[in-house]
This record gives sequence, C-alpha cells and structure tokens, in this order.
Amino acid sequence: MALAHTILALLAQQPDSGYDISKRFDEGVSCYWKATQQQVYRELSKMTSQGWVAFKKVPQAGKPDKKIYSITEAGWAELARWYAELTERTQIREDLLVKVMIGYKMPRELLLKELHHRQALHQAQLEKYRTIEEKHLANPNPPVEMQFKYLTLKRGIAYETSWLQWCADVLAFLEQYQAQLESMT
Repeated sequence: MALAHTILALLAQQPDSGYDISKRFDEGVSCYWKATQQQVYRELSKMTSQGWVAFKKVPQAGKPDKKIYSITEAGWAELARWYAELTERTQIREDLLVKVMIGYKMPRELLLKELHHRQALHQAQLEKYRTIEEKHLANPNPPVEMQFKYLTLKRGIAYETSWLQWCADVLAFLEQYQAQLESMT
C-alpha cells in the first residue's frame, strides 16, 4: 500500500489540512500505518500534481494560508482502482527477531534487557488502544464509520497482545534455559 492510498482514504472521510491529516495518522491509523508530517506534505504535493487531490486556501490571521485538501474524481478513481486489488501479506522485518535468533551466542542480560524494553513499549501501546476501545464501547450505537474504524483498532489490539505473549514466551524459555545450564554445572 502506498502512502497516497492511505491519504486518499482519510480524505474520502473528510477534507483536511496536511497538518490535520498527520494528526489523524497519529491518532487513527497508527496501529497499521505510520507517516511523518513531512512525508504527508510531500505526498500531498505529488497527489496534487497527479490530480488526485485539490486544495482550497483558507486565510489565517498571522499565519500562512491553510490548505484544505479534498479528494477529486481522479482521486476517487485511483482509490477505487487500488481498493479492487487483492492485498499480499506484509513481510516481517524485525530487529528483535534477529537478536533472539542469535541470542544463544550473545550476553543473556542484553537480550533480557531488550525483551523487557519491548514488553514495556507494546504494553504502553496496548493501553492506548484499550483507552480508545473503552470510548468506542461506551457508545451503544456508534455510527457505521466508527464501527469500521473499530475493526482496525481490534487488529492493533491483537497485534500488541500477540507481541506481549511472544515476549513472555521468550522470557519463560530463557529462564528455563538458564536453569538447565545451571543444573549442568
């Protein structure tokens, strides 16, 4: 998936400024897509050249004009074309997996430190997602748009939960492995 398609999907929901699109990445789609503000602005410029988005300038007091982007007919056509394509599974590229793979040759305390660090990161993200989930579940009749967004949030929750379980499994293995080494000496 290209960044452009994610931006088109966000703009299909509502017109927005580049800044607000960046915020929506952080707040709404961060569990499956990351983009910096600079990447968003660069992509919006390309998309404007391609005719997929257009913008209106909105004057601001004491600041440069704000550009509010919206999806064009050509943008809708591109989004529909992309949406019709079947997706492929995403390849994993994860430094921690490489570190675990070679863990038997490296100082154990470094791997333990890394695993505890990652547990904390995934736990913190899971807590953020759970807070968002609580807000969603508090509404007994959420609008359909929110129901679809919740489906993506559930995937983020599952992702963080599976990482936490995997870290716990590796830590349990390391503890058992250490006990075996100690019993042999």
